[in-house]
Amino acid sequence: MRKHWWATVGANLVMGVPGVVPLWLLWYMAVNGPLAELGWTVREPTENDGMLLWLAPVVAAFVLLWWLANDFLRRWNTAAARVYWPVCALVTLVPSVTLMALP
Repeated sequence: MRKHWWATVGANLVMGVPGVVPLWLLWYMAVNGPLAELGWTVREPTENDGMLLWLAPVVAAFVLLWWLANDFLRRWNTAAARVYWPVCALVTLVPSVTLMALP
């Protein structure tokens, strides 16, 4: 009963690096949209809402690629789905959050 966690963790760590782009785009939209409306942040004065048109395809492409890769790797992993998917999501966020926190 081999668990191929090394492949799963490695794939999700690698996918977390380009995952910075959709994560940053979602954060940018939240900061300039609902969070600014609530008064929690200050809206970017040069934002003209022109990025919404390409936000959805970028996020959808990343989520689809992430899901397909993890669905493929899930076949060789014996962990329960309720453990596998949250762990994969958290491991993907590690490089993304780390890279976004750099100055």
